[in-house]
Amino acid sequence: MTEPARSRIGAVTEPARSRVGAVTEPATPHVGAGPAAVHLHQGRPDGSTARFEVLDNFSLRTRIGILAALVSAVAVVLVSAAAFVTVRVAILQSLDANLLQRASAAAQSELADPRQLAVIPPGILGAGDIRIALLFADGGGRSAEGEASAPPRGPEELAVARGLDDASVRTATEGGVQYRVVAVQAGPGQALVIGQRLETTQQVFTKLGVALPVVGGIGILVAALAGVTVARAGLRPVDRLTAATERVASTGDLRPIPVDGTDELARLTHSFNDMLGGLAASQEQQRRLVADAGHELRTPLTSMRTNLELLAAADRPGAPTLPESDRAEILDDVQAQVAELSTLVGDLVELAREDAPLVVHEPVELVDVISGALERARRRAGDVEFVATLVPWSLMGDSTALERAVLNLLDNAAKWSPPGASVRVQIRPLDEWSMVLEVADAGPGIAEEDLPRVFDRFYRSATSRTMPGSGLGLAIVRQVALRHGGAVWAGRAPEGGALLALRLPGRRAW
Repeated sequence: MTEPARSRIGAVTEPARSRVGAVTEPATPHVGAGPAAVHLHQGRPDGSTARFEVLDNFSLRTRIGILAALVSAVAVVLVSAAAFVTVRVAILQSLDANLLQRASAAAQSELADPRQLAVIPPGILGAGDIRIALLFADGGGRSAEGEASAPPRGPEELAVARGLDDASVRTATEGGVQYRVVAVQAGPGQALVIGQRLETTQQVFTKLGVALPVVGGIGILVAALAGVTVARAGLRPVDRLTAATERVASTGDLRPIPVDGTDELARLTHSFNDMLGGLAASQEQQRRLVADAGHELRTPLTSMRTNLELLAAADRPGAPTLPESDRAEILDDVQAQVAELSTLVGDLVELAREDAPLVVHEPVELVDVISGALERARRRAGDVEFVATLVPWSLMGDSTALERAVLNLLDNAAKWSPPGASVRVQIRPLDEWSMVLEVADAGPGIAEEDLPRVFDRFYRSATSRTMPGSGLGLAIVRQVALRHGGAVWAGRAPEGGALLALRLPGRRAW
């Protein structure tokens, strides 16, 4: 019973496979079935994963549509194959059960002898496409109209007639026509064989094999269109982000992008806005640095130019002679201005590294750093005395930058201390993992309104504008503290002057 149906159904399934292939095969070149069309890279210099380069020629929306079509194609092939096999098996099982029921009922009927049933025309059984025959154990048989009305018979039916099997079911072909043939025992040494033509069943299989690929192809097309539509709607925030990026690149406009929702794209936009804010802050910082540096450089440069012009005018023929004392004073002023410019330029270079990461990670003994800074400060502080109370302290950091910060604190204290005064330098542990370096002078102290701003770049109080300095020393101290994970603050010292504190992490060295 299964063989003819298998050949007939094979004629149906092969076109179905070709139809499904017609749907899936065109999509395959898009992902690189041909070796000449696509190169699949296993490794990339930038560390990205392997991919099909041919997809780079399409937009992201198109790629999502292609991906949706491919996934739909795979699903359609699997579902169509499963549906076809399921329906085919169900129809054949129903047909077999019906034929076996008819044959068993006819063979076991008490109203008719199987030998008489074999000679009854098939129409009596209510089916014109059925053939009936009685098969004997010796291979002979009887039918209503002879061999012309006999169903196909073979070893399977003969085994039933000989009592080797209770029943048989198979598909057989005779005269180019396929039959579903069943055989049941109809008494000792004989079997009742019934065969039914499969033309109607084959038509159902053919229609099913055509309908499934057609419906599947429509589903693939709808899935591709839906993928492109969903991609267009979902990638709209990406379009806004792209437009904003192009706007920033072409105009330098750092305005933030409006954000809607809380999904991943909204988070990406928030991150981009944070980046724009940081870039805007950096630009503003650079602008203020240039403006403040230009303002601070203008005064010494103007004074130096005036002095140099005066010296040049005195050397011209016929000009009044410049006294030696005045010439020496002017030269001293020029040297002082050059030194001031050198200090200012050095401080600007140091501040230009404000956003640079801390790349030096070496053990630093803070006592050694402070001792080195004290030696340098004492050489240029005149008669100001430094009284140090130090506690061994170790940390990881940059010893050069730390010594520069401590020296700036000491120089600032010496500048504001009256002659013969003392500057207190003390390390005071806060806990097991942090300490404070306090530098207290005996000067006039810092006004309350100036305390929050003394560590700002170029900030100079009204009382300090006539004193030497660039307003960058304490800004460098704050920079070094932040780079080492610390902090700085200012206040009033018990001695009556200013108290500048530098907090640093680390641990006590025993």
